[in-house]
Amino acid sequence: MVTIIGVRFRTAGKIYYFDPAGKQIKRGDHVIVETARGIEYGYVVLGNRQVEDSKVVSPLKPVIRMATPEDEAVEKRNREKEKDAFKICQEKIKKHNLEMKLIDAEYTFDNNKVLFYFTADGRIDFRELVKDLASVFRTRIELRQVGVRDETKIMGGVGICGRVLCCHSFLSDFIPVSIKMAKEQNLSLNPSKISGVCGRLMCCLKNEEETYEVLNSRLPSPGDYVTTNDGLKGEVHSVNVLRQLVKVVVVVDKDEKEIREYRADQLKFKPRKKKGSKGKEKEKERNKEKDASDEELKKLEALEKKERKSKLDD
Repeated sequence: MVTIIGVRFRTAGKIYYFDPAGKQIKRGDHVIVETARGIEYGYVVLGNRQVEDSKVVSPLKPVIRMATPEDEAVEKRNREKEKDAFKICQEKIKKHNLEMKLIDAEYTFDNNKVLFYFTADGRIDFRELVKDLASVFRTRIELRQVGVRDETKIMGGVGICGRVLCCHSFLSDFIPVSIKMAKEQNLSLNPSKISGVCGRLMCCLKNEEETYEVLNSRLPSPGDYVTTNDGLKGEVHSVNVLRQLVKVVVVVDKDEKEIREYRADQLKFKPRKKKGSKGKEKEKERNKEKDASDEELKKLEALEKKERKSKLDD
């Protein structure tokens, strides 16, 4: 076992492990540490704790010191300087007529480097821009191209749920999200309803995926044929996944059908993979809807690229 602390350098950024070097450090403290980018100012999100050796990459770099009032002042000045650097970089981008959108500017704690984050549709030749910026700031310049999800993570915002975006508030790393997750949760496959601010599928689709997979495994699919506990046979009309209720079209008389609701444990049915002819037809329809939704998502992405390009031209 090894004693570590967890440190972040940006809002909802990745957590990096450091050796507390014998100090008792608690969550919320600020520390000065050495990273691959140089000396950095970070805030502690995980206080002293022990983890298995296999979970850390040795050797761990030790904490240089707890942040002093002087360090706090330097960090505050850097945040102010970043605003000016952002404006200057925007002017230089316009001067060089580059098709790129500037997202953020960041000074390292020791002012040894200035990083500029931007988005662009393709590769950008920004060599002349770097030279121009270096002559202004008299320090090392790094331009880093990021994707639309990273852009949203940096900029922040409010989702359709009314809460601060997950990626900007607590989500350290992006998780793979697929249209299959929306389908598993019986959500609308309309891209505008399952896409986030970034235009990609919402990260929160992953949150309840496992729960829905377990619940769906206990239910028949619409179109399946089931036998009820009162001896009737019928076709599944619809299911309520969370309540584990199933509506079944049963034949109560020779020519009379009725929709009745049963609990999942009151039904006998074949595994979901073994479908009747009608079930197969409905599965084909659902697959067509999925393909259509994928096409809509592609169109949405293409439209976003055009809009972004037009904004850059303006």
